[in-house]
Amino acid sequence: MKWIDVNDIAIDLMEKFPEVDPRYVLFTDLHKWVTELENFEDEQNKSNEKILEAIQMAWIEELD
Repeated sequence: MKWIDVNDIAIDLMEKFPEVDPRYVLFTDLHKWVTELENFEDEQNKSNEKILEAIQMAWIEELD
């Protein structure tokens, strides 16, 4: 996965952290968690606030 795969990342995060409410996740934590996902294969420094927000929103939508 790469940073642009926001929906796939959101699904993996939801499965890895089922007890976490994504509305309250700090972007610093979200960045760390994404880069630690088993299937993540992109450069850590290619993310930005817009990408992290898109991942967070996709994660929230997955929960609904």
